[in-house]
Amino acid sequence: METCPASAPFFGFMGVTSALVFANIGAAYGTAKSGVGISSMGVMNPGLVMRNIIPVVMAGVLGIYGLIVAVIIQGSITEPSGGMAVYSLYSGFAHLAAGLCCGLSGLAAGMAIGIVGDAGVRAVGQQEKLFVGMILILIFAEALGLYGLIVALILSQNSYECSNNN
Repeated sequence: METCPASAPFFGFMGVTSALVFANIGAAYGTAKSGVGISSMGVMNPGLVMRNIIPVVMAGVLGIYGLIVAVIIQGSITEPSGGMAVYSLYSGFAHLAAGLCCGLSGLAAGMAIGIVGDAGVRAVGQQEKLFVGMILILIFAEALGLYGLIVALILSQNSYECSNNN
């Protein structure tokens, strides 16, 4: 089996795409779902709108995680040198795994933040003592995305460079 085919960079670029797209889908869902809850709660208690904007900020951070991983992976993808491929399948698969790890973790975290944010801000609008509990749940949901970022950063450092076009 050839270790450095011309198609190997495809997997690396799919890792870049996966990290950014899935993390941004999670961020968008979390922002939209929490935003609906904030809007609904703001009608009844407008003084709490700025205090309850935290789920939207936390969802937005997930998109930044995807951007960080996408930029790191993209910087590791090397173009062919002298007509010979130097980017290996090993590197491509590692970068695909890193992108999927970050992106899908961000998607899951965004869904959790959106659902908790929507219900949480509505509940805080009726009973302000629930604010700390909502924040703690949101922190644990955000941690899911952070775990994906950490593992993706570790995976993105795995590489093998072909020297003689195996």
